[in-house]
Amino acid sequence: MKIQKPSRLAVNSVTRRSALKGLGAAAGASAVLSAAPGFVRYSQAQSSEPIKIGFQVHRTGIGASYGRWYERVTNAAAKLINDEGGINGRMVEIVPEDDGTDPKRGAEVVEKFATRHNCDVAFGTLFSHVVIGSAPAAGEQKLPYFVVSEGYHVASGGLNRYVFQPGITDVRQQISSMAPWVSQNLGKKVTMVYPDFAFGHDHRDFFSKAIAAQGGEVLELIPIPPTESSFTRYFPRIPSATEVLYHVMVGPGVLTFVKEMGEHFGSNRPEIFGFIDSLEAVDINSPGLEFLEGSHFWEAYPRYKQANSSAHDALYRKAVGIDDSGASTADPKDVSTASHMFGCWETLFTIKDAMEASGYQSTADRGKLIEAMEAITTIAESREHPQGEKLFNGKIHQSFGKQHISKVAGGRLDVVHTTSLEDGFYEPEADYTTQAL
Repeated sequence: MKIQKPSRLAVNSVTRRSALKGLGAAAGASAVLSAAPGFVRYSQAQSSEPIKIGFQVHRTGIGASYGRWYERVTNAAAKLINDEGGINGRMVEIVPEDDGTDPKRGAEVVEKFATRHNCDVAFGTLFSHVVIGSAPAAGEQKLPYFVVSEGYHVASGGLNRYVFQPGITDVRQQISSMAPWVSQNLGKKVTMVYPDFAFGHDHRDFFSKAIAAQGGEVLELIPIPPTESSFTRYFPRIPSATEVLYHVMVGPGVLTFVKEMGEHFGSNRPEIFGFIDSLEAVDINSPGLEFLEGSHFWEAYPRYKQANSSAHDALYRKAVGIDDSGASTADPKDVSTASHMFGCWETLFTIKDAMEASGYQSTADRGKLIEAMEAITTIAESREHPQGEKLFNGKIHQSFGKQHISKVAGGRLDVVHTTSLEDGFYEPEADYTTQAL
């Protein structure tokens, strides 16, 4: 691991929040991934056997549009890793299994990785109900399980020591970062429309608290079944006093949802603040979406290349095959899930660095790998982490990063506000490191 100069932001921002125990600043030198003091790096002997990474992918079910892009990004990251010598001198083999975006099947896939494929780790899950359904199997099989989800399920302490979320931020910090901007710029009387499962419940619970802390209130909560295909009957429930309609929808019906919302409101609409989940893999220039002009979206990774985009962004876009508008370079109608799929890229490189820091050689070294993951403190912006710098809390197995608020303008999404790392900090409620390996 190459040693670099310590990150000034990582040091200074954390000390201003003493409540964030476990997000301590790195002592001494910092690398692309920096480890907590006292962690020992191991030398390793090479093996000809590949490192097998079980890829739990939503190829079918309501998560299929995400799964397709997750797979493209995963293969691109694995190719770059292998082109540069692999991990500890060993090639990476991605072992994909479709979980159908189904919790029961997800648990079966995780067990299959451990018992049939003899995978070193498992990786890739997005939808929160699948993560929650699969995590116990990872713990039972003692299989390190790296999810690329967003729910608070990992950071809450509700899973187990074998589950990590290092490559993408969680809903609680996303909402904590953005609620002040929403209340100050859009309004304080909010109606929420969200999917009726764990991910949506996180939005419901955390945004309700966050907007109340800003002197606002949620007037109405409208949960929608994740398999719903028409939404017209829900819109009359939106109170006329609503200043901000907050929406976060997922699955194959998102385009229908946004179109029907436009048909319901016409030109007389409240301010609209959405999570890009409601528009992931959807062209914002699709017929019927004109009414979104001037509305705002949360993005983790800007879909459109911005004026200040980095060279790391350019390398990443080229490697995964997306253009400056976030569509496939092979087909401009094939729009990416940009604000989620980057997490696969970043997570694979985090796994690589932790395996190299721990001298990982076989499944017998899983305990060392977990301890190496828990020792990470800072993650520098780099080609391996193009979304930006992060802090990692080893106690709750969760990374903290910046968020973006983008405005629909002229048929594209332009970032109008970027939060600081500190904006998303919250008091940790768990400590996985106290659990036995």
